[in-house]
Amino acid sequence: MHVNDAERRVLDLIDTDAMLWYLRKLVSIPSHGGEESAAQRCVAAKLGELGLKVDAWELDFDSLRGHPGFSMPIEREEGLGVVGTLKGGDGGRSLILNGHIDTVAPGKEANWSHPPLEGTIVDGRVYGRGVADMKGGLCCAIYAAKAIIDSGVNLKGTLSIQSVIGEEDGGVGALATVLRGHTADAAVVMEPTELKVAPAHSGALAFTVDVPGRSAHACVREEGVSAIEKFIPLFNALRDLETERNLGIDDPLYARYGIPYPINIGTVHGGNWPGSVPESLVFQGRVGVVVGERVEDARRSVENAIAEAARADPWLRENPPRLEWSGYQFDPASIESDHPIVEAVREAYAEAAGEEARLEGMTYASDMRHLINTGGVPTVLFGPGDVRQAHAPDEYVEIGELVTAARVLALTALRFCGYEEP
Repeated sequence: MHVNDAERRVLDLIDTDAMLWYLRKLVSIPSHGGEESAAQRCVAAKLGELGLKVDAWELDFDSLRGHPGFSMPIEREEGLGVVGTLKGGDGGRSLILNGHIDTVAPGKEANWSHPPLEGTIVDGRVYGRGVADMKGGLCCAIYAAKAIIDSGVNLKGTLSIQSVIGEEDGGVGALATVLRGHTADAAVVMEPTELKVAPAHSGALAFTVDVPGRSAHACVREEGVSAIEKFIPLFNALRDLETERNLGIDDPLYARYGIPYPINIGTVHGGNWPGSVPESLVFQGRVGVVVGERVEDARRSVENAIAEAARADPWLRENPPRLEWSGYQFDPASIESDHPIVEAVREAYAEAAGEEARLEGMTYASDMRHLINTGGVPTVLFGPGDVRQAHAPDEYVEIGELVTAARVLALTALRFCGYEEP
């Protein structure tokens, strides 16, 4: 399929300068730590300005807590949902373009070469917190829709843009949006996939382990039991479990990863004084859930590894560590690699980029799972940026990737929803 005159007109109307200006504006609005409302109001205003019908509402966290897919370790005083809809005609398919407005915290500004909340443009890149993960992808969707509107092309199906909160700590915004009834025939979530088309992502489960010890004065440390030393066999057991869980993974979507489903220990806090044997240690970790695996089975594998390591140690056998599944809890999700939405994005990419799209699974989790598992919406991940830049100092996205992503999203919407020329 080749780009015709109507599609070319849409592509030519994508305003890169305006898109970059708006991305810089969004980056300048902090949206981490549960404070997303100012950024959400900015997106709602932009969608309304473009002529989309905007549904903006306050999330009811109390009612959402009862849902099995609920996860929100960051407490929020308020949360806003935002959906802009471009109503289509009759006979077309409906499509969602979904992006999360929340980011992780910038961290120490001294570690950045450019201010994290300014959206600095240098050498063909935009630097700033969230430019890749994923305010950049959200802006691509907004300006793809704007180009369609400005062209006068009439979509046969309905196109929706969803801006959601809380993805980083469990996806409460996407869950609320789906439960409010915002579903469609398919969806694209604009996570940073390096412009690869991803029909699958892993799950991710956070856990906390409390390791007991027995305190004593450091001068007679042999009379105490160091919780730090007792952490070591538990850490080694989890490393062995990681190896075991990744043996035999032959999914071609994950072929480039040596460890597609890692177990990471992210925090360790032990002891309270250099002159005392540490009486306690708490560590937190994350286990990747294999695509198609039940979350319960992934949890059980970690629980069994910790329990077996404790049984092999005389102190831990009598004083077992306590494990809790605290923090974010993400199920895996996937659709068929030949699903129509996958094919639509792949074909659009081939036309927009002049090369064949790469198909790959993502090792991170995302709101795609809420759309698929709760909303029954076939969903694919596709967006600009590299997850290796996300959550890090000097997070950046290539301007060329932003332009390509906007073009791909515009073509995908035109062809998936169908259209009539004015």
